[in-house]
Amino acid sequence: RCAAHSPRFPFPFSFGGVVRRPAFLHLQLCFWGDIMLFLQIVQMVLPVLVAMAIGFFCRRSGLLNAQGHAALKTVIGNITLPVVLFNAFLTAEYNAGLVLGFAVVFTACCIACAAGYALRPLVAPHGRFLPFLMSSFEVGMLGYALYGLLAGENGSLSTLAMFDIGQTLFAYTVWLALLKVAGGERADAKSLLKNMFTNPAFCGMALGIVLGALGVGKWVMASPVSGIVTELISFLSAPTACLILIVVGYEFSLKASLLRPVLITVALRLAVMAALCAVSALVVFRFLPFDKLTMAALLVLFSLPAPFIIPLFADVGDDAEYVSTSYSAQTLATMLCFVAIAVYTMA
Repeated sequence: RCAAHSPRFPFPFSFGGVVRRPAFLHLQLCFWGDIMLFLQIVQMVLPVLVAMAIGFFCRRSGLLNAQGHAALKTVIGNITLPVVLFNAFLTAEYNAGLVLGFAVVFTACCIACAAGYALRPLVAPHGRFLPFLMSSFEVGMLGYALYGLLAGENGSLSTLAMFDIGQTLFAYTVWLALLKVAGGERADAKSLLKNMFTNPAFCGMALGIVLGALGVGKWVMASPVSGIVTELISFLSAPTACLILIVVGYEFSLKASLLRPVLITVALRLAVMAALCAVSALVVFRFLPFDKLTMAALLVLFSLPAPFIIPLFADVGDDAEYVSTSYSAQTLATMLCFVAIAVYTMA
């Protein structure tokens, strides 16, 4: 709503006790209100686009080779992202809302995966990996970076973390076990647990959950050393969002010959996730008071692409280009959704 509709606006005259607004002033205030909203949206979206463009330029120009790209992913996955996850879960509120968020997202991921199996004929002969491109979310390598822009510098990632627990547990259990079977491997509890506890990002999240649930996080933040801890975590996690988006831009690739099955894959994922997001929001806000940033966290989560780890845990074979092109198309769809979410957040 523009400033001219504000009851606190100082109107200079009235007739018969009824306040009148000068029409030109009303239009001018509406115009400048729209301009300010547009600039705030650009402030959120432009860093994402620029960072991705830098990554794309680095690959096309050869400024960053495959080894450099791998090194960036190692720094993110082994150092900065675990710190981000540790901090998000250390400062999270451990209450019924977190349990609700976990249950809702875990259930949604299971439904999306089942839908992927049912819809495989639509992308034949590439349907083997459709259930995994339809379910779970790339929260670590993209979600926290995008939600952080919406929450602002002083905002907390704990709201997104509340929902991330559900998808993380799904990804490391159901999703990964089925993926290994699809890749021709056996999936057992020992290998799944090994994948969990040898992954630095998962370990950072798990440590944050344990310390946060025990109240250590609140105790530290209320102690004299809280400033030191906060500054240290902020310093280590600061480059994460930019590095992640550079990596995403570097990996962006669309192969024309695969556009038909890829576009069907993206359309199916968007349709299923839109329905699941709507149902999840209804359930969450049936028990929790409505909050715009909580809604934004749900919107960001359900707009994210599938986890970027399919080629790491399965032999994709002839479907390698289909999977990588689907990732790129899903990431592009996420960016378009993010613009709409930014508009909603600022409205």
